[in-house]
Amino acid sequence: MAPGETIAPRAPDPERLTHEGLAPARAGRVLLIACGALAREILALRAANGWTHLDLHCLPAILHNTPDRLPEAVRAAVIRHRDAYDAVHVVYADCGTGGRLAAVCAELGVEMVRGPHCYAFFEGTETFAARAEDEFTAFYLTDFLVRQFDAFVWRPLGLDRHPELRDAYFGHYEKLVYQAQTDDPALTAQARDCAARLGLAFERRVTGYGDLAVTLRDWATR
Repeated sequence: MAPGETIAPRAPDPERLTHEGLAPARAGRVLLIACGALAREILALRAANGWTHLDLHCLPAILHNTPDRLPEAVRAAVIRHRDAYDAVHVVYADCGTGGRLAAVCAELGVEMVRGPHCYAFFEGTETFAARAEDEFTAFYLTDFLVRQFDAFVWRPLGLDRHPELRDAYFGHYEKLVYQAQTDDPALTAQARDCAARLGLAFERRVTGYGDLAVTLRDWATR
């Protein structure tokens, strides 16, 4: 799918994806165990490419705020569902687990997405790594995180109650980089507002689905 192409309708509600995740439909033979923050993108890629044999199970996206819990949550999901599918793949990158998620996936014999986090694979892991030294003062948001900015950033940091703490948290950042999976003016306006609330310069990059699309295509066409 080309960068900026519109995501298919009927995507799950972002609040549900944040706190509950998404149960598998049990309609395919290959299961993707994914972060709830990636559900819209995975469903869009599946629809656009006719990958009807892929089933999707999303864990709550809010687990990203406690990455120490991610490896065992993924382990439990793989063990629970693997006997019902021909193959299981994990649609997470390392996501702050310090290699623990990769160790669990290796132990269980399942593949996961390459890279440190979704910011890297949306932009392209090699491109992101090449920019890393020059962008250590950048704060990143994706489409999902723009929609769920209050749930993932503003409220967990207590900025809704103590806005004076903003500079303590974000004073070392210089800009907010919005990695846009879709060309959505409303989301762009929201992202610009997020940057203003954090007191940061704003930059928008239309990344599309990046390496996520490449990885899913590989798994889907085996």
